[in-house]
Amino acid sequence: MEVFAINQTLTNLCRAHTELSTRDILQLNNIASTLQMYADVSNAYTFIDCKVKNTQHAIVVAEAFPTKMGHIYEKSVVGKIVFDTFEPGVFYSFQTGRKSLIRRAVTQEGKSVEQSVVPIKNEDDEVIGVLIQEKEVDAAANDAKLHPNASIGQHSIEYIIGDRNSELPIVSDLLMEIFLLTDEDDRLIYTNLVGTRFITEMSGEEEIQNQNLVKLLPFLKPVFEQEDSFVFDLALEKKSLVVKKIRLRKKDKMKGTLLIIQDVTELRMKEKELKMKSVVIQEIHHRVKNNLQTVASLLRLQMRKGVPAEIRPYFVDTLSRIYSISSVYELILSNENADDDAVDLIELTERICSSVVGNSPHEKVHLIIQSNGNKIITISRKAVSIALMVNELVQNAAKHAFPEGGKGRIIVEFILNKDILELHIFDNGVGMKGPKPSLGLEIVQNLAVNDLNGEFYYVPEKKGTHAVITFPVDPEVLIYHEQEDIDS
Repeated sequence: MEVFAINQTLTNLCRAHTELSTRDILQLNNIASTLQMYADVSNAYTFIDCKVKNTQHAIVVAEAFPTKMGHIYEKSVVGKIVFDTFEPGVFYSFQTGRKSLIRRAVTQEGKSVEQSVVPIKNEDDEVIGVLIQEKEVDAAANDAKLHPNASIGQHSIEYIIGDRNSELPIVSDLLMEIFLLTDEDDRLIYTNLVGTRFITEMSGEEEIQNQNLVKLLPFLKPVFEQEDSFVFDLALEKKSLVVKKIRLRKKDKMKGTLLIIQDVTELRMKEKELKMKSVVIQEIHHRVKNNLQTVASLLRLQMRKGVPAEIRPYFVDTLSRIYSISSVYELILSNENADDDAVDLIELTERICSSVVGNSPHEKVHLIIQSNGNKIITISRKAVSIALMVNELVQNAAKHAFPEGGKGRIIVEFILNKDILELHIFDNGVGMKGPKPSLGLEIVQNLAVNDLNGEFYYVPEKKGTHAVITFPVDPEVLIYHEQEDIDS
């Protein structure tokens, strides 16, 4: 049995910030115990990063530096958050499970490094972390010797984001992001074309080169006050910005700051519009449900005042249909996100069937709903159609399958057959010679064919009645294999 020391810091960080299992964390501990050896053998700075739960970021859980080299990091980075903007290779390996070699990555302290990333996988072939090796890049110094007349702005920005061997314009001038580069005194030494327009618009100043950027754009002061690389959301009066900041250092001395700014004003406005639409949709769902309940109340009021005996069954059937439709909106509104149009078909079926069987005169009829482990989610429009069909067929079984006082069972089963979803409703009752034309069966037929692009038919049985509805699985019908059968 392999024995290794438990890295308590790694364990605590993984438990607090990730969704890794105990087995996964032990595997990372095993690798972390050999991290120093990796660092010394490869002569590279070595780290283990793990994905942070419920975010698009990662966190450093272990580190090791080569024994015979000076540190490129001023302090430990364990516990630091890693952003995909600065270290794309890390997130490429998380997403694809493949190795990655990035010639230019930016560390948590704003230093340029050559970075290689190897995914760490568990026994189930799931990526639980990445092993990172970094070596400091000294190409900038070589470039300075080769191009002694290059301006600070041109040299720095080309080194970071440009193609230094190309005669084409600097890449940053072709991008929509705003690139701003300052020296160690926060004076502006480079900006791309979009950035120049941005500063002029926001400050009203035309002469911006070598000006203090914080004085030109005071709203950037909180960004400059933070030491490490960070991503900031800035909400101004008329603009919404995402600012990514990288401190540039050379031989542990701060040489400047690179800001990459995205104007997300239009995106934020659209997000607000979506929120407003969500509120409207939620209100519509409420009103539809309330209106259905009002109609049902009027029908019950009329029934209490008296209706001819031969008409009463039609009132009962109509009330049952209204309840089926109303159940769809009740489920939508019971969701945490009431603006979500998703409906759980298994839960909807259970609700409708329990109501139909519970209101039938047969107390000894047993209802079984078999999901076969499927959790089926669909949109409200299709859910309404399925609710009405289930209501009609289960109601027929409850009414006609069993003699008065007789025992029996009604089974509703969902079967996934490749890309076709089958809904079976059958009973062990007296059966029927053939389906008689009725409004209920006409509703089922029309909904199956026209709304679901499917089929409806009866399967001949020696005993009982067996109805089948089939329809294709499409982007509006999602199936997850997780839910247990419901027996009531």
